Amino acid sequence: MTKKCLLTLVSGGSYAQREAAIAASLLKLRDDETIAVVLEGLPDGNNVLSEGIFLRVHRIAPGCMCCIGNLAMRVTLNRIFRLSPNYLFVSLSGAEHLERVILFLQQPAYVNLLQLDQNLQLTT
Repeated sequence: MTKKCLLTLVSGGSYAQREAAIAASLLKLRDDETIAVVLEGLPDGNNVLSEGIFLRVHRIAPGCMCCIGNLAMRVTLNRIFRLSPNYLFVSLSGAEHLERVILFLQQPAYVNLLQLDQNLQLTT
């Protein structure tokens, strides 16, 4: 049986707050774990996360991922899962449609690959 990728959803707050929360979570992980991060929204120019050997950062234009048909999310996830990450962090600008995003991630294409680990909801 294949080990599932642990998923952390981070929503709410500002782009910088979500990125900082993910960076803080990364400090608790081993250095040799493969990690992917999907950030929704426009960075403020002070990027905390930068790609490395074990860290892949994907930035998606702002817009509700479930309302725009999930195409950007689907393409990004398909690219990510080619790398078989141990951890996946998904940053959403708001929590309004969090349940719909979770339902999307529970579709047959992803349910065997992901295990929801944390759901962090930030406030401004």
